[in-house]
Amino acid sequence: MTTDFVHPATVTSWRSPVDFNATLTRVIDALKQHGMTIFADIDQRAAAASAGLELRPTRLLLFGNPKGGTPVMAANPHAGLELPLKVMVWAASADEVRVDFLNPGPSLSALYGIGSAQAAGFGGVAKLLGAALAG
Repeated sequence: MTTDFVHPATVTSWRSPVDFNATLTRVIDALKQHGMTIFADIDQRAAAASAGLELRPTRLLLFGNPKGGTPVMAANPHAGLELPLKVMVWAASADEVRVDFLNPGPSLSALYGIGSAQAAGFGGVAKLLGAALAG
């Protein structure tokens, strides 16, 4: 049974063809293979358990490449609120795993006045994650 959750238009949410652990491994491997630094791997389920609460398996990865992000933050320090990039792997149900991410490219241009050419480099995130899920 799938539960539909409301999410903003800025969130891309894809269904994974494999289970939670395999999805997480695919995402992490793809990020590392493409030269991304994983700055944090937050196990939100474990954090909930430490507070005596239950949560479905949920991992939030903060990642990026300083070569792409540093010039953006140098151009406008406020853009650092969008960086590092984020991807979340979570179990929507017993038989459905989702991969959610924000594509910051449009918001960097629109909200922070970052040139569209500079922000365009962030568009590769969708391709990278799509390939990880297809593989």
